[in-house]
Amino acid sequence: MSSPGQPYDPDRTIPDVTSVPWPSPATDDAPGPAGHSDPSHRAGRARRTGRERRTGCGCGVAAGVMVLVVLVGLVGGIVWLRANEYIQPTPLEPRCRLSIGDATTVLDPEQAHYAGIIVGRAVARGLPPRAGSIAMATAYQESGIRNLDYGDRDSVGLFQQRPSQGWGSRDQILDPYYATDAFYTGLVKVDGWQTGDITTVAQTVQRSGHPEAYRKHEQNARTIASVLSGQTPAGVTCGYQSPSAADPSGLATSMRRALGVTAKVSADGTTLTATGTSDEQAWAIASHAVVNANTSGVSTVTLGDRQWQWAAGQLPEWTTVTATGGARTVTVTFLAPSGSATPRA
Repeated sequence: MSSPGQPYDPDRTIPDVTSVPWPSPATDDAPGPAGHSDPSHRAGRARRTGRERRTGCGCGVAAGVMVLVVLVGLVGGIVWLRANEYIQPTPLEPRCRLSIGDATTVLDPEQAHYAGIIVGRAVARGLPPRAGSIAMATAYQESGIRNLDYGDRDSVGLFQQRPSQGWGSRDQILDPYYATDAFYTGLVKVDGWQTGDITTVAQTVQRSGHPEAYRKHEQNARTIASVLSGQTPAGVTCGYQSPSAADPSGLATSMRRALGVTAKVSADGTTLTATGTSDEQAWAIASHAVVNANTSGVSTVTLGDRQWQWAAGQLPEWTTVTATGGARTVTVTFLAPSGSATPRA
């Protein structure tokens, strides 16, 4: 190709560059003119090397930051998707499955624990399962069934209740038992709540800025409420790899606070028993034991001739066994001696 500004000459002679010696790689001691070592040459090369180092692209740091941003976004996305029921815990994660026929929902252990409190308080107050359905749909939407210590403006807790709106103090609302009772107190004041549209009733209690948002949670809320209120026997199972240390006293406390029942712990701390006043209450007690099995170190839950038994990493089905207790007596056994676990609120 011709030089800039020169016409192209197809007959011009192209120099033979194969005979031109290539320079050897420069070193700090490369000779200057006349073969002598040139200090200014070495200094100039040092300045160039320094500039090259200082003006590097920083690709490693940028890539690391990008990976961190992606990971944070991914974790946040998974939390949001799970809270909004777009995804559920995977088979590799600790989880609880609640089923009525073909209707099934899956919760992680934290969600299942709080669901046990929410539905349990309806049972303790003598409210029908519909109350639990409305409360569960609300907690799904407001917090993802988690006891959040933050929210929009001053909203906190399972139902994102606001101290400034008269729901109680911040500390009170962060007590899941208090928050749930406060919700039910507001619920039973709504005319026609027993038969009205769940979303409409929930909105009347909550006065949310997104009044239709509860509707998408109705089916799962009904499933959870039916199972944990004892209307659907043997409807829950939980799977996890390694349970906590045995904590029969903590489980007994949870049953008393959530369901209003008295459970007895054996002298050696290996067995807990509680008796329901109806078949439904008995199954509510048994289901409560299962959804808290992970944090209480539960081995088996038996009611009549039905038994749930923990198996590492599996979702055990309820099996038929020889009945040893009363028809409404729930017997819970534990995996290890108690004494090291702390009751969960």
